[in-house]
Amino acid sequence: MRRREFIALLSSGVAGWPLAARAQQSGRLRTIGFLGPNTHSAASEWLAAFVQRLRELGWIEGRTVAIEYRWAEGRKERAAEIAAEFVRLKVDVIVTQSTPAVLAAKQATSAIPIVFASAGDPVGTGVVASLARPGGNITGLSGQATDTAAKRLQLLREVVPNLRRLAIMANVGNPFAVLEMDEVQAAARTLGLEVAALEIRRAEDIAPALETLKGRAEALYIGGDPLLITNQNTLALGAKLPTISIFRHHVVAGGLMSYGPSFTDQYRRAAEFVDKIFRGSKPADLPVEQPTKFDLVLNLTTAKVLGLTIPESFLLRADEVIE
Repeated sequence: MRRREFIALLSSGVAGWPLAARAQQSGRLRTIGFLGPNTHSAASEWLAAFVQRLRELGWIEGRTVAIEYRWAEGRKERAAEIAAEFVRLKVDVIVTQSTPAVLAAKQATSAIPIVFASAGDPVGTGVVASLARPGGNITGLSGQATDTAAKRLQLLREVVPNLRRLAIMANVGNPFAVLEMDEVQAAARTLGLEVAALEIRRAEDIAPALETLKGRAEALYIGGDPLLITNQNTLALGAKLPTISIFRHHVVAGGLMSYGPSFTDQYRRAAEFVDKIFRGSKPADLPVEQPTKFDLVLNLTTAKVLGLTIPESFLLRADEVIE
């Protein structure tokens, strides 16, 4: 066999190897920088789904892929520090969730691919140019949170039928939370509700904001934000009102109900984006996907403590009832 033919044959053989195996053979594992916007405990279920789906796709942690985990604990400045660290580490892809963390990663790099497992309104907050053509180095999954804000308010009205005064708590340092607050206020006005807006920027603002609600509100809408997830226990103990949020975390902590995309499902699908990028796809060519599964979660124990009678029809519609 001629030397040129041998080299061609050898090259074609290598090209046929699975990418994960080739990465291992080269001596360096592909590396994912996982930027958790809140805490490990808050995201553990989502993270497990992400890692499991990677494994199903052939990316086994420690063998064919490495994952660097960092947690921002709801702090925007910490997310920016982590994103900068991932750039220094030269990770192959950054995976994150929530608008502040996604924007921090986007600001840190225009070269490293970024996959977001969920961003509440990625077009409205400037994360991507459009869902069909995200552009640049970023893609992922929309949370459709502004689109479903009015739906959450309708669900709240079903279990608090005489609701007249609503409070909304949002982290105004989060561009998405501002959009969500505007959407809820518009929906509340349509329903003839009085609205009290509680604007926070840091964890220390939460308890004093809740104190101002006494006698002023009959229910609380909790905005979708990592800072509020990180401080979910403070919210559950301090609100003493029927609450609704996009996140199941608040319900598990003692809040009344939540309605939003299945974040476990979102993280599984985020793993599929990572797989496509590792196999040669460019983020700009991967359209942003929307949720396919939404979960309605209700804490029946909290409902009883608040003296609420939940209609049987509502219980039957719930995807999960916590007792």
